[in-house]
Amino acid sequence: MEKESMEFNVLIEQDEDGIYIAKVPEIQGCYTQGKSIGEVLERIKEAIEVCLEGDQENINPLKFIGIQKVNVGKPIFH
Repeated sequence: MEKESMEFNVLIEQDEDGIYIAKVPEIQGCYTQGKSIGEVLERIKEAIEVCLEGDQENINPLKFIGIQKVNVGKPIFH
């Protein structure tokens, strides 16, 4: 079977235990984790393929603009 090449934005974060978490914002529920950047990148490629096979909708990758951290105050309850 021939495959069309598609490019997706992948967001990679690290949790408090040092595990890397990769998410694909364009595909709802498409995420994975790994112990290294290399491992999480390999796993997210597999996850994307599985999500694309299971999703009958036409998924169109979004244009990457940038990432910005936003600081928001959290209410303190006494």
